[in-house]
Amino acid sequence: MKMWDLSIKRPKFTIVIMLVLLILGAVSLTRLPIQLFPDVEAPVAAVSTSYPGAGPEEVLNDVTENLEEELSTVSGLDQLTSQSLEGSSIVIMEFTADTDIEDVETEVVSTITQADLPDDAGTPAFLQFDPSMFPSIQLAVSGGGDEVPAFQEETASLERELSRVDGVASISESGSLTEQYEVVLDQAELENAGISQSDVVQVIRGQEAAVPGGVIVDEEQGETISTRILSELTSPEEIEELTVSQDPESGDAVPLSDVAEISLQTEEEDVITRVNQESSIQLDVMQESDADTTQVSSDFNEELDSLLDESEYSGLEAISLYDEGEYVQDSINSVITALVSGGILAMVVLFAFLRNLKTPLIIGIAIPFSIITTFALFFFTNISLNMMTLGGLALGIGMLVDNSIVVVENIYRHLSMKKTPKQAAADGTREVAGAITASTLTTVSIFLPVVFITGLVGDLFAPLSIAVAFSLIASLFVAVTIVPMIASRILTAPKEEVEKKRKNSSMMKRVERVSRWTLRRRAVVIAITFATLIIGALGLTTTGVEFLPDSDEGIALVEVEHEEGTTLGRTEETIAQIEEELDDDSDIESYLSTIGSTSQQGGLSSESHTAEIIVNLVDAGERDTTTAEFTESLADEIEDIDDAADIEVQDFAQAGLGGEPNTYSFTIEDPDSERLATKSGEIVEALEDESIIRSATSTEEETAPELQVSIDREAAEDEGLAPAQIAEAVNTATGGEVAGSITTDSNDTYNVNVRYADSVLESAENFEDISIPNQEGDYITLSDVAEIEEGQSPAVINRADMITSADFDVLYQASSDLSDASEVVDDVIDDVGLAGDAEFVVGGDQAMIDDLIGDVSLAFVLGLIFIYLVMAAQFESFKYPFIIMFTVPLFVIGVMLALTITQNPISAMALIGVIVLAGIVVNNAIVLVDYINQQKQKGLPTVEAIVSGVQDRTRPILITAITTILGIIPLALGIGEGAEIIQPMGIVIIGGLISSTFLTLFVIPVIYSLFDKSTRNMNKKFMTPDGQVVYKRDLDTDTTSVQPVDKREKYLASEHAATQETIETKDTKTNNEITTETKDQETKDQYSKDEIVGILEELVKKTKSSSDDNKNNNNNRE
Repeated sequence: MKMWDLSIKRPKFTIVIMLVLLILGAVSLTRLPIQLFPDVEAPVAAVSTSYPGAGPEEVLNDVTENLEEELSTVSGLDQLTSQSLEGSSIVIMEFTADTDIEDVETEVVSTITQADLPDDAGTPAFLQFDPSMFPSIQLAVSGGGDEVPAFQEETASLERELSRVDGVASISESGSLTEQYEVVLDQAELENAGISQSDVVQVIRGQEAAVPGGVIVDEEQGETISTRILSELTSPEEIEELTVSQDPESGDAVPLSDVAEISLQTEEEDVITRVNQESSIQLDVMQESDADTTQVSSDFNEELDSLLDESEYSGLEAISLYDEGEYVQDSINSVITALVSGGILAMVVLFAFLRNLKTPLIIGIAIPFSIITTFALFFFTNISLNMMTLGGLALGIGMLVDNSIVVVENIYRHLSMKKTPKQAAADGTREVAGAITASTLTTVSIFLPVVFITGLVGDLFAPLSIAVAFSLIASLFVAVTIVPMIASRILTAPKEEVEKKRKNSSMMKRVERVSRWTLRRRAVVIAITFATLIIGALGLTTTGVEFLPDSDEGIALVEVEHEEGTTLGRTEETIAQIEEELDDDSDIESYLSTIGSTSQQGGLSSESHTAEIIVNLVDAGERDTTTAEFTESLADEIEDIDDAADIEVQDFAQAGLGGEPNTYSFTIEDPDSERLATKSGEIVEALEDESIIRSATSTEEETAPELQVSIDREAAEDEGLAPAQIAEAVNTATGGEVAGSITTDSNDTYNVNVRYADSVLESAENFEDISIPNQEGDYITLSDVAEIEEGQSPAVINRADMITSADFDVLYQASSDLSDASEVVDDVIDDVGLAGDAEFVVGGDQAMIDDLIGDVSLAFVLGLIFIYLVMAAQFESFKYPFIIMFTVPLFVIGVMLALTITQNPISAMALIGVIVLAGIVVNNAIVLVDYINQQKQKGLPTVEAIVSGVQDRTRPILITAITTILGIIPLALGIGEGAEIIQPMGIVIIGGLISSTFLTLFVIPVIYSLFDKSTRNMNKKFMTPDGQVVYKRDLDTDTTSVQPVDKREKYLASEHAATQETIETKDTKTNNEITTETKDQETKDQYSKDEIVGILEELVKKTKSSSDDNKNNNNNRE
């Protein structure tokens, strides 16, 4: 028993199955994790190594090069890049897309242990890229105008409470201050006492002990007791009384207080944070990798609000700077709204076409049931709700009704045959079940090549493909089970001959006339189609290219950078000027300034010469400008506010997947580092002269001032000092050293830092006078054993595949696009000229686009091949699928024109839309070609079969196309948070559907006629023996008695005259018959097509017979 028969005969059983699936889907929906995007497996890892006190060049020579040599042999490695900075080395490994980082982690860890590194270098650490390493929530906590020390304890307590929220992995803070006891040494007194800084450090360290002792055996008690030796400092007075030396003359003890001042000080700030010009502490919340972003956000904010209502935290104010959960929820809601709106529009179209409530009601049940069933499939295949899966459902909302429409329409046709509702439902479903199954498989087959798309695009496209495939399979199940069951209960036979009335409508007559015209003017139709394709291609050149559309998250980023070595206070002055400009802008809700850092999203620490301001705008509905427009306007206002600083303003794409917004990145590799530095400067200068370029930066420009200490080995040896001893003394003097800690009676712990007075290090001259004890106990100055020079050193040394490189970031105007920037960069590189062994390598979004085009092209071609093979199996023919494949250039026309008209750049989402389209548009052509074949099997000539097919299939084709288009319109409008990310996909599909639907009805018939033997030459002109010009399409018979029209003159000069004479001398009966047939021909419009063809055949036979008789008579005369 077929499924539809079972559902019709056992409706209660079918209803139970429906309810079970609905319950499963509803429960699954509540359990599905919600994300902005699917999980992205980035095959990237890094090895980080510290090398305290070493400059970038030392780090490169001693650490980075050794690590690169070892890591270059790791399996699956695609590219190896490195950064050698002050005191640290970072080696970044990019693997091929099919590499599992967890599989190579063991190999990497084993490899780095074999590297030959300096003894004082830290142990290399393996770091794997994980999206959860970026904060999902950022807060700024202030104390209502108080300075940080006044509220940092309450903030620390708040942080501890919030870290207990489910799903929160950790919370890091920046901007808080730490108190410690400073032991400030007097260099002159140290010399008098005959001691050094390191001596003081050792004395303090010697006061602390926490070591295990031996074991005491208590014979009386019969037990053993372990011992532990404890000693700790509990007050600053104890430190002051410590003996550090003895007076050589009196022998009296010299306490520490004689050579140093001890006081409780706030640790020097290295990072300053403030929100809306008030001192603040920034909290970055990292969520667990498998946590639900929206749920974590909801729970966190609920707990935060609850804690702030408590008296303990009443003095704190918390401002949300970024909340990915809220953005994700808003984005998901936007897509859901588009999905629901599309479904409603599709229902309205159905009612407008079908003009009854029962049929749209059946379809209306099919849509939500298919979607809810899809949620159950999501749950059992571990797929989350995200922009891509919901976008797939929104794209498929119009397609979900196609199968059900076909079934309902066929059931309705059987009802018009006076069948009972149950019989009509069974017969109607059975007739089309195979066709809609094949059609569904054809659409689904386009998604099979998704396995060949790797990297980021593959991670994005796979869930969308699965969503569309699942929803279509669910809709097929609904169409052959639930739809016939409901139809058999509520549909009734039509009261009038609807089909006859429809065929005689003015619209169908116009369709017939246009169809016949296109068949008569096939060359014109093909020429117009080809010209439109060319116009679309030309228009596409104006749209540009981008990887992913910029999302209007309402967050702007201001980055400030002074020269290396600029003090924190000087950088703060620049930020204060910018804050004044921001304070009066009504589009700004809040802004957080971080001075001493430009590290987005919890990245690496930075220096005092850098700063950033994260600007939060009001909701999109409350402002007149987009984020991109705001950033460009703000840049014009503040980029010249401080001539000593480089100031950049751009979108803060925290939730984005591409590179930095409006940024073109590239790298130049050159083994000659000096030549690279020169060329880099020329390139940056040339780029900044271009009108579309806002700024250009290069890592080769990053240098830091330094005092270079060159040790005189002979002088050092004369003093009994080794270079390492001198280096240690300098490092300790310049950086200070933590000697221990104090734990007070109230259980508060403070570090004890030993350092020289500020006056010792306030200038290069004073630095030269740092005292160093020699082997004999005398003191010498640093200048006695070393030469000190001021100079510049690179702040970072970059290498790519073990070749010196420079990274460039080019920020272009928001009104331009990536392709514009790419063209400008290419021109500049050509003008500057690179050496033969130097290489230009694109990066960022452009590199991803290059990879994307290759992957998508392969997937598209393979998808078309799969579609062709499925159709070949369906038609049992290779010719008809080939005809149907001509829908591809037809939809490409609409795609190109849609992108041109809307000026949407070619992007990953647009290309994914093209792949999806290929699986949709062939269905209309399948329906049309299949119907034409059916009409031919019934005996209709090819031309009449084509015209009839176009007439009869126009309505269902328009219904399915318009429902699909209207279902996608809300998505294409890009209304709501995050909707602009998948908007290009909607625009592409709508454009392709419009062009393919219209052109399929008229171009595919033309193509069909060209591949059919009987109509291939249908427009070729022939002349009958009586001199009349006819078309082959009017002669569906033997043409041996007629001649091509291009031989007319020769024909009329010979055979035609003889033939006419013979016809005139025929007996009266024959002439009368011919005359009668001729008159009948003149009135052929009163006959059917079959009758007209029969008359023409008879006329040709008789004419041929007359011609033969004439020839016989001539022979007899001879």
